[in-house]
Amino acid sequence: MAAAACGLAAGRFVLPPPPGSPHPAAAAPATGGASAHVRTTAGSGSPKPATGPVTTADLLGPAAFGAVGITAPIRTRDRFGDGVYANAACAGEKTLGQTLGGPGAHFRGLMTGTRTDPDDPTVAVDHADQVAREVAAEAQNPALAQNFAQRLLLEEVPCQDAPPGHWVYGRTTTLELAPGVSASWMGSYQGSLNTGGTAPEGAEPCGGIAVLRSGSHYAVLEVDACLGADAMSRIVRTALSQL
Repeated sequence: MAAAACGLAAGRFVLPPPPGSPHPAAAAPATGGASAHVRTTAGSGSPKPATGPVTTADLLGPAAFGAVGITAPIRTRDRFGDGVYANAACAGEKTLGQTLGGPGAHFRGLMTGTRTDPDDPTVAVDHADQVAREVAAEAQNPALAQNFAQRLLLEEVPCQDAPPGHWVYGRTTTLELAPGVSASWMGSYQGSLNTGGTAPEGAEPCGGIAVLRSGSHYAVLEVDACLGADAMSRIVRTALSQL
């Protein structure tokens, strides 16, 4: 069981391609209904809350993206340590250690290209090659992991409001697979769709960000590929089930 999370190096947060313009690695973006603040709970067969250390074997893999329409080969690059973790410019770019004061975390970049940032191999030099990026770590106990996850999510909430014309996150969707196993995600919308300071109702997102928690594990997952609501929900559910 593991967690997944993602982010971009400071100053490297860029807008995703417009909805309807698929990520270069995708045959077509998977789409669904507009994002909303909802909670769904799985029944029998739900994952158990995670215990023990996070390992790279627990991180989200390329197959999850193949299942939602990305056909190009996806490579993974891993590292362990500290670094920025998908907190966008509107929230202030910090490292995970600066935000939570924790030890190290597992970073994984999923990308279609081979050129990576010299300072962080989990970040693609060409942003169009970045499919997703995850950051996952374990806390000393489930209560602390829940606290960390809540703090990480709250850091992204300011990005749900932005001046018209600026990219913006949509409303929060919450998935609960079992007690202590939940994730919250927000879709990303390009600035041309932001005409009133918030994400447009009824429009499809183009990727997004999720904060996940399972037992003593917590994670952030940023999806750069232009996935719609249904595909984002599937990716987040898969990542959470592995957490």
